[in-house]
Amino acid sequence: MTKLLFIRHGKTEWNLEGRYQGSQGDSPLLPTSYDEIHQLAAALKDISFSHLYVSPLKRARTTATTLRDDLAQPALPLTVMSRLREFNLGKMEGMAFSDVKVKYPQEYDAFRNHPDQYDPTAINGESFQQLLKRMLPAIRQIVAANPKRSDNVIIVSHGAALNALVNTLLGESLATLRRRGGLSNTSTTILETRDRGQSFKLLDWNDTSYLARRPDPTDTI
Repeated sequence: MTKLLFIRHGKTEWNLEGRYQGSQGDSPLLPTSYDEIHQLAAALKDISFSHLYVSPLKRARTTATTLRDDLAQPALPLTVMSRLREFNLGKMEGMAFSDVKVKYPQEYDAFRNHPDQYDPTAINGESFQQLLKRMLPAIRQIVAANPKRSDNVIIVSHGAALNALVNTLLGESLATLRRRGGLSNTSTTILETRDRGQSFKLLDWNDTSYLARRPDPTDTI
């Protein structure tokens, strides 16, 4: 049995401003986000982890290294995996959500609400199918490398990418991909597999109960 703890990175300046970051944009974490990563680490302190995997984007790497330092598990390895990066959102990256809604209304609505209808051609972005084609092999690789009953793995990545990935692992289609809602900054979503990645069970979705502040709408995508 392998448990996978999917962590969305800490809140950034662009998250607060309501801007798309994607795989190229990368604004700094807010000062308060470090406090929230410390709170996350406190919530996880009694769990022994076998590995920590992280997206190469700075907001995710900073979250992961801060978390690892707090966990104080000296032998915990950290591996950067390019497949765990956020969606390439093309021309939408750096734009405010409100501006995208006006300039690219179809892409805006489909990306948020109807993944099965999302066509990123006009924005030179990445489709849900392309994202899953690169992310799913990463999960297979991670599970294969951590097959023991006692293996607990942390995966630090991004809101939109993790939402698509986790729901696909749970058997959702593109049409139903968003039915559980979004993922918040510094949230934890936990899956387990008892058959080496053939199937997954949801143990916890978008948990932020350990954070001192109450989430607001800019936390979630």
